Amino acid sequence: MRQLKKKLFGTIDEINERVVNIRHDLHMHPELSGHEEHTKYLVKGILEASGYEIKESDRHFGLVADLKVDENAKTIAIRADMDALPIEEHTGKPYSSREKGIMHACGHDSHTAIALGTAIAMAEHKETLPGNVRFIFQPSEESKEGGSVEMIEDGALEGVDGIFGLHAYPYLRTGQIGYKYGVMMASADIFTIEIFGKSAHGARPHEGVDAILVTSMIVNSLNHIVSRMIDPLHPAVISLGTIEGGRASNIICDHVLLKGTVRTINEGVRNTIPKMMEASNKGICESMGATYNFDYEFGQPELINHDEMVDIIVGEARRIIGEENCIDLVDPVMGGEDFSEYLKIVPGAFFRLGTCSEEKETCVSQHNSRFDVDDDALQFGMKIMGASALAFLQKE
Repeated sequence: MRQLKKKLFGTIDEINERVVNIRHDLHMHPELSGHEEHTKYLVKGILEASGYEIKESDRHFGLVADLKVDENAKTIAIRADMDALPIEEHTGKPYSSREKGIMHACGHDSHTAIALGTAIAMAEHKETLPGNVRFIFQPSEESKEGGSVEMIEDGALEGVDGIFGLHAYPYLRTGQIGYKYGVMMASADIFTIEIFGKSAHGARPHEGVDAILVTSMIVNSLNHIVSRMIDPLHPAVISLGTIEGGRASNIICDHVLLKGTVRTINEGVRNTIPKMMEASNKGICESMGATYNFDYEFGQPELINHDEMVDIIVGEARRIIGEENCIDLVDPVMGGEDFSEYLKIVPGAFFRLGTCSEEKETCVSQHNSRFDVDDDALQFGMKIMGASALAFLQKE
């Protein structure tokens, strides 16, 4: 095992520059959720050249690549997401996005490149691998539905015994990782509320039902749910992202549309919040003469790591980057991640890969027009992911 790992790391060092160039290519040609065609065929070509068996779908641009060693051996999966965001890039880097209004502002280009590099390296040592490896290249992580569900429906986890994933993280330095036992990330749900009032002249408000005034009461009541109705030991967030309503300054508004998100890290709280929102909407609208529509969509569940899989990642990372560079994140974050869907089915773990270099200006938060990943982080991602896969396959 030690000798195989050494050889694997040697191959990763040899191909590191190629992997960086792949990342730059992906960064220059970002594609939104559901449109990852260039990305898919770039990935597919590289994997086929390395001897992988490819499975595709006719309903999305995701693909599954298998390196089969022994049908009776275990299979470890490594997942990478591929989609970009509708943001105009302002990094000024030579490999900046060439697609107007689209950029890799969340690091998915680095996730794809790391998985590809790991795949290339493992294929070089196929004859000595202790088991099978599957790479899942997933579309549409940034969509509200999450592309992982479709991948699972298409059989991405069939025959898989465990799974690993990572995410670029600008809050840790390059050469560090962040790990978390148990709940690491929140569930991510969305909701829409429509308020229907009655229009009237602005000078005669008593003849109408002011949907804007009703909305203001509802906004306050939604904030009241988290601050006064949820146990403070169970964090929850209700955030309104849009409010649309009104046509003129002298007309009482008769329709307002609100959209928002709910994040929780407790399934009981998650199931209770929509009921509280419904009761609040109903009470306010009935008391003020308005009507409403309330639509609540459950999205990705909480991301819950499996302890034994976290142990593998942390154990391998400590040998590669040192114990002092393996950071226990302690508290979960309220962001969502559809890797959680895989973890509902097979044991696995998700970790944060530090990408912050002040010198290279890569310490900017995700979903920001100046976000970028330090290329030096890719080698750490490949080695930790590759070593963790080997450790899982060899573990009894």
